[in-house]
Amino acid sequence: MQYSSLGINSYGWLQEVSAIPSSHYNHRPQEEISLLVIHNISLPPGEFKDDYVCDFFTGKLDPRMHPYFRNISTMEVSSHCFVRRDGEIIQFVSFNERAWHAGVSSFRGRPACNDFSIGIELEGTDTVPYTLDQYKNLALLTSTLRKKYPLITSDRIVGHSDIAPGRKTDPGESFDWNFYLKLLSKP
Repeated sequence: MQYSSLGINSYGWLQEVSAIPSSHYNHRPQEEISLLVIHNISLPPGEFKDDYVCDFFTGKLDPRMHPYFRNISTMEVSSHCFVRRDGEIIQFVSFNERAWHAGVSSFRGRPACNDFSIGIELEGTDTVPYTLDQYKNLALLTSTLRKKYPLITSDRIVGHSDIAPGRKTDPGESFDWNFYLKLLSKP
């Protein structure tokens, strides 16, 4: 799935994508959005075929569906957006609100990255290459976000591993930062 353009309304929602509102968020403190954090997720780990990630981000993950889910089904986690393998973008939390994606984190000595960041999850793993559709739509989404939130400069686009080193490894070695940044530089 490829989007020709994206826009953000005054409520912080993308107009052209699916929205599945999550209750796993809270109000941002009076912070300007100045960081974009790229993550990966697949549920069960390494599988990409079901809606388990959507269920997880909305608190509806059934622990009986897979043994792995027993350990995570009660966690309250969300992301602003999720980019599926086919490029489809799903939004869970308004950009105006604080999604619960970064956990214990720090960027340039500043803790609590959820306060001032937007989290984008890619359907994937650290070791499986991401798809061209994911890169294209991530670049489009990033460009859209940067227009709305100009403090998100190129040096303020990071992986989860950059803000939670030793605890997180995503988006992993399979994420081609050079290709992604090249797509961002195209008009």
